[in-house]
Amino acid sequence: MKQKGLGRGLDAIFGTDKVSVKTTPMNRMAEIAISQIIPNPTQPRTNFDQEALEELADSIRQLGVIQPITLKKGEDGKYIIISGERRWRASQMVGLETLPAYIREADDENLHAMALVKNIQRQDLNAIEIALGMRRLIEECGLTQEAMADKVGKKRSTITNYMRLLALPEQVQLALKEGLITMGHAKAIASIDESRQLWALKRCIKKSLSVRQVEELARKLAQENTTESATDEEEYPESYSRLVERLEPYFADNVNIKRGKNGGGKIVINFSSDEDIELFIERLQNR
Repeated sequence: MKQKGLGRGLDAIFGTDKVSVKTTPMNRMAEIAISQIIPNPTQPRTNFDQEALEELADSIRQLGVIQPITLKKGEDGKYIIISGERRWRASQMVGLETLPAYIREADDENLHAMALVKNIQRQDLNAIEIALGMRRLIEECGLTQEAMADKVGKKRSTITNYMRLLALPEQVQLALKEGLITMGHAKAIASIDESRQLWALKRCIKKSLSVRQVEELARKLAQENTTESATDEEEYPESYSRLVERLEPYFADNVNIKRGKNGGGKIVINFSSDEDIELFIERLQNR
């Protein structure tokens, strides 16, 4: 899913005159040898989709590089990429020897900030990469979440939602990064007590739950108001699983078995409206 840009972006952080693409003493245009260009070591993107790169390479092969990349000259004479690493990689695949580039005069502190904002704003980063980019901007540029929200023209709640992803267990972050769940799923899981988050992730993937269903699951868990740690379904006796499987055709994902410490327990059938009751009755009558 394509990620949305972050509002005013560089204009908001560095000022309009600092991001102008016109030729100025701070921003000149040149053809630079690809061999003299190196990626930014603080590039927030960690994965480059090979198929997308090949498509970009085909476009460059037919039309050339339409949009110049942006570089900064390093101390060793090499040019460091501020934005445009995908175009640089694709141009290498095509076999180009030079690239059109804007050469910017930027100090090291602004270089990193510019690269982060550019990537968050323009690249198809996953939610975890966006969150990591935001955290870097906050930590390495000395911004508070409020200041961050103001600079990029987004609500503070949006920034907070991304930052909360980084507090999730590694398994949840990996599932989000690999596309097994969406940011909506992860946001709902983040609202669940930490002791139950992995359980919720497993249930979400196993049952292919929608975001709405995970949100409902989070709500039900909160209503239980218990301090007991969640017990994974696999830790119940096999008979419990068989019973749930027998009941699910009638009650879908609304069945939960709760086992008490004394060996007893209860079977809970959740419903959200009177229509659900009628649906349950209809299913029972048809069996």
